[in-house]
Amino acid sequence: MSDMETLEELSKEYRSSIPADLRETRTFDWYLEELYEHPRIARNAHQRVADMFDFYGTEYDEDAGVVEYLLASEDPLNGGENTFYGRSIHESIHEFVNKVKSGARGLGPEKRIKLLLGPVGSGKSEFDRQVRTYFEDYTLRDDGRMYTFRWTNLCDVIRDQDPADDVVRSPMNQDPLVLVPQEQRDRVLEGMNERHDAPYTIRNEQSLDPASEFYMDRLLEHYDDDLQQVLENHVEVIRLVADENKRQCVETFEPKDKKNQDETELTGDVNYSKIAVYGESDPRAFDYSGAFCNANRGIFSGEELLKLQREFLYDFLHATQEQTIKPKNNPRIDIDQVIVGRTNMPEYRDKKGDEKMEAFNDRTKRIDFPYVLQYEEEARIYEKMLRNADVPDIHVEPHTLEMAGLFGVLTRIEEPDGGQVSVVQKAKAYNGEVDEADDVDVKKLREEAAETTDLGEGMDGVSPRFIGDEIAEAIMDSMHRGRRFLSPLTTFNHLEENLENHGSIPEENFETYYRYLELVREEYKERAIEDVRHALAYDVDEIQRQGEKYMDHVMAYIDDDTVEDDITGREQDPDEKFLRDVEEKLNIPEDRKDDFRQEVSNWVSRRAREGTSFNPQDNDRLRRALERKLWEDKKHNINFSALVSSGEMDDDQRSSWIQALTDQHYSEDGAKEVLEFAGAEVAKTEMEGDD
Repeated sequence: MSDMETLEELSKEYRSSIPADLRETRTFDWYLEELYEHPRIARNAHQRVADMFDFYGTEYDEDAGVVEYLLASEDPLNGGENTFYGRSIHESIHEFVNKVKSGARGLGPEKRIKLLLGPVGSGKSEFDRQVRTYFEDYTLRDDGRMYTFRWTNLCDVIRDQDPADDVVRSPMNQDPLVLVPQEQRDRVLEGMNERHDAPYTIRNEQSLDPASEFYMDRLLEHYDDDLQQVLENHVEVIRLVADENKRQCVETFEPKDKKNQDETELTGDVNYSKIAVYGESDPRAFDYSGAFCNANRGIFSGEELLKLQREFLYDFLHATQEQTIKPKNNPRIDIDQVIVGRTNMPEYRDKKGDEKMEAFNDRTKRIDFPYVLQYEEEARIYEKMLRNADVPDIHVEPHTLEMAGLFGVLTRIEEPDGGQVSVVQKAKAYNGEVDEADDVDVKKLREEAAETTDLGEGMDGVSPRFIGDEIAEAIMDSMHRGRRFLSPLTTFNHLEENLENHGSIPEENFETYYRYLELVREEYKERAIEDVRHALAYDVDEIQRQGEKYMDHVMAYIDDDTVEDDITGREQDPDEKFLRDVEEKLNIPEDRKDDFRQEVSNWVSRRAREGTSFNPQDNDRLRRALERKLWEDKKHNINFSALVSSGEMDDDQRSSWIQALTDQHYSEDGAKEVLEFAGAEVAKTEMEGDD
């Protein structure tokens, strides 16, 4: 087969994916020269992680004032498979990176745990994993490279050295620069920083780990304190690549049974196989296998960190503030790593109220990871779920994922006080939709919610996992019933049926969530009705003509000018009745008409400057107003009784309506369902209006 991969091709591709110098050994002299040429290779962990985020690209969202990092917003390594959606998540990522960058400058956060706090399914674990994945990739690249060293030919000098330990890698993967005494190292660093073009200064005040200190002392003693002899004869510099599977520069730590927790999991333990060779107190008999040891030079990731016993968290106090660890029967060991922790709300509230946790809490920087509060962005999470799965051949009908997302958002936001703005209007405002009937101040809504919530909006509610699970169930249910489409109605049914079966939803919320489901059903009904009306009366050419007429009269109104009558050719004043007929379809009151007209005028002018011709389809508010006016003009010619009684509908008429709905991205069967669901409602409303 022509598309078959051969072993030769696979091997060639693999070899090209790893650094060319991965297996090479270098001299310390080479490394010293390389430092002056490329000072960044000696960055500390915070500096390297900070640069990593910028390396994969950034975009600045001026409206939100937030930098979006492409490793999260586009996921370039995986073709967008693991992208993150929603303003709130990118605000959180922006805050996380700012803390890392502050740590890179030595401003304090380098001595803190970056604690990702959020409800289940908010994306904190996925983001943490994404950071680790990209850090591994970054260290494979020339921009992210780093080096460590290994001791060689130790048996030539140290007589009691185990022959199996003739070559010993730096147990903590330390930078080779730590081999140089501090006074001389500072001069090297000064020369490096003079050549270094970055917003941070490269520093290194670490001491050698106890085992390396032992080897250095013995070798210096042998060579009469000639450091050059030691480094030339017994040190090899090697490329260091982060690899979580190898527990190298990336380490994840998970809490175990409280009764079996042992601090050695973090700081390392005695290597019992070496005690018989070296003795218990010899630094060579220590096993640097603790999580902090493995994470050195990279990232430590603590899952469900606050589930650990209080005593077990004490090791984090020194690991953060002093950037050291204290293994049993060993001196303090310097560490260099970005410490990230993750926790859910119950554990955070429990530890926050514990006075004995004051020191630990003081050494954490909390970064909230709330749920998404924009329902269209929430829908993109479900789209990603479907895109990454082996979904059956089924058509997802318009509004299905958006309405599921709207339900999720309603459970996460605070209901506004006063009754002037409904909870659905608030959700729409958060989604960027302007309410035509009322002034909705999004900033004010956020501020009011911040005053009433414990930790902020989005830190509670229904998780995307629950909704995603119900979407999956609805898909399989539709398939079993021979339905090749997934509609909002089917999804609503599954959400309602399984609401009380989900363990993370408190019983006291059931009644409120059922009410939210009804609100979402009503919102969907309005949208379905709009789609049916669109199918019954839509005319692209007429929309364009009416849009051009509206803009001609608006520009004349703003400029206090006249327009030419289409029939007589005479100049006349702007047709105020026509303008108001359009604007009233958006419920724009008389006293706000000038604002709307100026808004549309500015939009047209801006597009003209960009060389884009006028098209009312591109302006959502104007398009909806024109569509509704077109409906008013055409509805008198529609046989509404045919929508109620299928017996009165001829096949050609029904086919034309279904075709119009399929043009709006409905499937044929989905079009039939929405025609039955919303068509009767449209007919009922219009027939009652005629009466």
